[in-house]
Amino acid sequence: MLFTWLRKPRAWLALGLVVLVGLLAWLPVRTQQVNAQVVEEIRANPQGERAARTMIIFLADGRVYPVNYLREDDLVFMGIDGRWWRAFQSSSEPVEMVIQGQRLSGHAQVVLDDPEYVVDVFARLRPKAPSWLPLWLNGKLVVITLQPD
Repeated sequence: MLFTWLRKPRAWLALGLVVLVGLLAWLPVRTQQVNAQVVEEIRANPQGERAARTMIIFLADGRVYPVNYLREDDLVFMGIDGRWWRAFQSSSEPVEMVIQGQRLSGHAQVVLDDPEYVVDVFARLRPKAPSWLPLWLNGKLVVITLQPD
């Protein structure tokens, strides 16, 4: 009976929908678990290999993310692949971060109107990203201007 049911196109559509809903329910939970593990590793070993390339960022709304970064003088760059880049659309969003055990604060803004700048920074921030990848698939660049101590 099951095999007869699977011969119908609607059955495959229903099965695909069930799998999709399951993935959509599981993915955020799994992402939170992985993020928590990464944050704990960075806190436990601030001079470690992962902490050398991943910072912890604290958003004004209370969310906390581990994210790869590139620091150049008083600027910190991060590439965001998820939808949470929208938190930085205002003129300058206050953020706090921990980079290799040092707590820093600054103001962040997403770069949406300068593709050449984004490509230039991503070449250093994400040097292993495929060059053929379209810019819209390579995430959004957020620039944080650090506040002086």
